[in-house]
Amino acid sequence: PREEVAYVTCTYRSTCIDQPDFLATVDLNPRSPCYGQVIHRLPMPNLKDELHSSGWSSGCSCFDNGTTRRNKLVLPSLISSRIYVVDVGSQCRAPKLCKMIEPVDVFWKCNKGYLAVTHSLPNGDVLIANMGDPAGNGKGGFVVLDGETSELKGNWENECEAPPTGYSFCLQPRLNVLVSSAGMVPKRAGWGFNPDDLKKGVFGRRLNVWNLSCRSLTQCFDLGEDSLPLSVKFLHNPEAAEGYVACALSGVIYRFYKCE
Repeated sequence: PREEVAYVTCTYRSTCIDQPDFLATVDLNPRSPCYGQVIHRLPMPNLKDELHSSGWSSGCSCFDNGTTRRNKLVLPSLISSRIYVVDVGSQCRAPKLCKMIEPVDVFWKCNKGYLAVTHSLPNGDVLIANMGDPAGNGKGGFVVLDGETSELKGNWENECEAPPTGYSFCLQPRLNVLVSSAGMVPKRAGWGFNPDDLKKGVFGRRLNVWNLSCRSLTQCFDLGEDSLPLSVKFLHNPEAAEGYVACALSGVIYRFYKCE
């Protein structure tokens, strides 16, 4: 069925407005008098979170289960490392905050911070990619939320396999593979781009391939110094064994694929 609303994370980062970030609800019904307009704003209870890439508590990877519903939206915060869970099932046009995981819990339980991109796993749990450790040093990897309770379960990968940096990821459950990209060192990212950071290991360069069921790193591709691979996607086909990754600094788009 056609989507009736869209949810958009909105941030006041790098503005003079000292207000909380908010989740905007946009009317997508072409027959509605409010079509294309923001019909609701859900402000977060804290300042300076910088809401980033939201994701469903259950998504496309779980759709083999006929009981799965998209009724919760998970909002990770890039700067504060806080996690919000929003109930969009009770009132889709006026969602409500139903859970908040504080940064200290992420720091102590996972030794992670600077949370970026969210996707659901085949078992219904939620995976969130991170960019660094609590001190802002580069450290990739993922934290896991329970898909039912939204409780923080811990790290997804083995500690010894955490990449030097992280940012985004995509997965193909039918192929048992997850591919993740590299971000930049968070304590440098907060200051914006600085040419003096080039050739100092601040910007990520790796594309990582993981065994999804074993949670193990199986292959790494070096895309070049200061390439900064960020957005990574498989083709929109659950059987596709290929995808693309876009590099923010080098400007190169790479195609990756499975060799037969």
